[in-house]
Amino acid sequence: MALIKLGQDPESPEGKSPTLYLDDEKGTYLVQGWKVVDAARRAQLDLPDHEDVIEIPQRMVRFFPEVKSGGGADS
Repeated sequence: MALIKLGQDPESPEGKSPTLYLDDEKGTYLVQGWKVVDAARRAQLDLPDHEDVIEIPQRMVRFFPEVKSGGGADS
């Protein structure tokens, strides 16, 4: 399995995060972002114990292949 780096936040001060990856074998995305630690915001989410949530800026949506091509990941 090789992860494909799709893009990093172009406005990141250190150029390291957030970052979006595609696992082309599993057909899933891995998203590196900022931990959401604010209790009030987390309380609004329905998170099972085995999951967590991270945050990315709206400007990063352009890196998803479906957005770039206007169709599915295979388009």
